Amino acid sequence: MFRAAFGSLVLLCLFLAAVPAGAQEDDLFPGASALERDALLAAVAARNPSLAAARQAWEAAQARAPQERALDNPMLSYGLAPLSVASNDVPFGQEIEVRQPLPWPGRRQARGAQAEAEADAALQDSRELLLELRAEASRMYDDWYLVHRALEVNDQHRGLLETFRDVAASRYAAGLAPQQDPIQAEVEASKLLQEREDLEAERRVTQARLNALLHRRPELPLPPPPTRLPEPAPLDRNVSLQDAAVAARPALAGLDAMVRVRQAGRDLALLDQRPGVELMGSYNSMWMDTEHRWIVGVSIELPIRKEKIAAARTEAESRLAAARTGREAAEMRIRAEVQEAAERYAAALRQLALHRDRVLPATRDQIRAARAGFENGGSFLALIEAERNLRDAELREQEILTEIWRRRAALERAVGKTTDDHGPARTSTDTSSSSSRPCESLPVRVRPCARQDILQGAHP
Repeated sequence: MFRAAFGSLVLLCLFLAAVPAGAQEDDLFPGASALERDALLAAVAARNPSLAAARQAWEAAQARAPQERALDNPMLSYGLAPLSVASNDVPFGQEIEVRQPLPWPGRRQARGAQAEAEADAALQDSRELLLELRAEASRMYDDWYLVHRALEVNDQHRGLLETFRDVAASRYAAGLAPQQDPIQAEVEASKLLQEREDLEAERRVTQARLNALLHRRPELPLPPPPTRLPEPAPLDRNVSLQDAAVAARPALAGLDAMVRVRQAGRDLALLDQRPGVELMGSYNSMWMDTEHRWIVGVSIELPIRKEKIAAARTEAESRLAAARTGREAAEMRIRAEVQEAAERYAAALRQLALHRDRVLPATRDQIRAARAGFENGGSFLALIEAERNLRDAELREQEILTEIWRRRAALERAVGKTTDDHGPARTSTDTSSSSSRPCESLPVRVRPCARQDILQGAHP
């Protein structure tokens, strides 16, 4: 029995050793048939090590305020007369002294306020980093969705081209079509096969990037995206997004905290002209009179270096003025960022409506007409061109829908807070990078800004 149990244990160890390390990792999305955006953002916020480091930095900064408010430790000193230790002629001589520095009233409170403001700034930095991570995850989620939809469109149109090729081959065999028709269909199908290889490579790259955000091995599998992104909601024009951003943006709250840091620094500079005090008490056994052996006293710092004090005050006031000016400038930048993101988002919504109302119906009518014409002896090249137009239009719809969600992410980051389905939700991104970075990561036929259209730098 022991041998059997030992043998089973050995087999289990060998099996576990043979399984790749990443396969033993817990599934982040157990039982999920599709990867949802909210689930991905929550997982990134829970697992990303950069965010954990930012939280730890805030906790460290938070622990400074009690230290700054506390009094300095008292100093205890002890001395003895060494020649009296072994002497029979004189008594043993020793001296004990205790000193306690006491800063001017208000200094410890100002130092504590400065440390608290610095901790608050660190907290806002961690919140801003959370917005950035959520934005990056949201952008990659859109990449993940788009590459899957591009693969789907590719498969559908390869099947359609194979049907056209079979029809063209039959017509060529019957002497009703030239030989170039089936050859042209085969050329188009081969191009789609090549494009599929690029898309599969991009799918693996996007998977690796998502896993990096999730702090996982790059080759670990992820659930596929849903078959369709939710329809984005229009903006509620009755809500002031700029005011909401000013109230909720962590970056501005962090700058407010830095203003408080500089205010506390100015208060400390003003208190530098006040003297510090140190209390002292000692016992000296070597005084002959008992009444002289106990000593109490006080020492006072003399702030007589007026130039140094004035220069420190000037420096502190200048730093405070710079912090206030920087905060005002940041608010104006954020207001402009929100306005730009809102306009771009609204323009993309209009572009999607135009594409669905005009472009898609026209391309579908075109391919129906071209197919009917080909079956009645018309041009096969016209059918191939109509198929290309329909393929581009179907893929373009997915590109525009994905771009809308990227621009929504830009708007959400600019506002910096969570709202309901009728407005932006809490996340973070950069309006300038939201339209450029995804284009770099996708093949040419999938890139939202690979063609000249209204979504490239669009303004309503």
